[in-house]
Amino acid sequence: MTSTLVRRHPPLAARTWAADPRTRARDWSEIQERMLVPLYEAVHERLGVGRGTRLLGLGCGSGLALLMAAGRGADVTGVEPDSPERLSLARERLAAGADGRSGGGVTRLEERIPARTDAYTVVTALEPVGCRTGDTGTLVARLREAAPLAERGAAVVLAGWGPPERCATTAVLRTAAGADGPSRSPEGWRQAGRDDLEDVARRAGLVPDGSGRVSCPFGYAGTDSAVRGLWSTGLFDAAAAATDRTQVDKELREALHPYVRADGTVWMPNVFRYLVARTR
Repeated sequence: MTSTLVRRHPPLAARTWAADPRTRARDWSEIQERMLVPLYEAVHERLGVGRGTRLLGLGCGSGLALLMAAGRGADVTGVEPDSPERLSLARERLAAGADGRSGGGVTRLEERIPARTDAYTVVTALEPVGCRTGDTGTLVARLREAAPLAERGAAVVLAGWGPPERCATTAVLRTAAGADGPSRSPEGWRQAGRDDLEDVARRAGLVPDGSGRVSCPFGYAGTDSAVRGLWSTGLFDAAAAATDRTQVDKELREALHPYVRADGTVWMPNVFRYLVARTR
């Protein structure tokens, strides 16, 4: 897959924050999720995902990473407890991909982690942690539930944002906290910490076993597409609930302005980090 991620999407005439959960899930699937393709590719290559891999994807979203793993021949299971709309899209995507898959394995998509007779060999949590207050605690609980279902020594991969100075999108995400101040909501955005992934692994009882960094630029066809994609992450919801959605939308557009290129596209270089840990 290519890492050139600019695509054309029809603009919404107004209220581009798209409160409807089905629209938001579709925006995630069609605009935002593909920004993480370089991360997915790097993780799959690092772990040698392919035939014989039994992969459990926690927080699988609309299933793009699972589709890529299945395309390499892996047996994939995805769990998405937070968004039935994204899970529905994942089922559509994996079902459509199965017809053209060469040697792909079994696919399962559930709201909760399913048990199996043969243990998982790889567990991934590839939705980046470290930008939402409380997200690390949620992930720790899910990893503790998943670890007993994996082989001893199985790889568990966690993903997070890289250093703020290497992530242009950090400046835009600060809109969720308010101008140069604390979060507008105790459940809102927070800046990612340097040791977020190691802290999650330690609390989940995992053993760190290497890490890597991946360039994941966020590229959009225009400001409307960028706003829709960023709203679909859910990172701005707490700010909108605490203040006013229209105002947050306006501030988001203003924050994107420095990243709009002469041709109208939006381009924000970012670096993401992943941690490989092992089950005990």
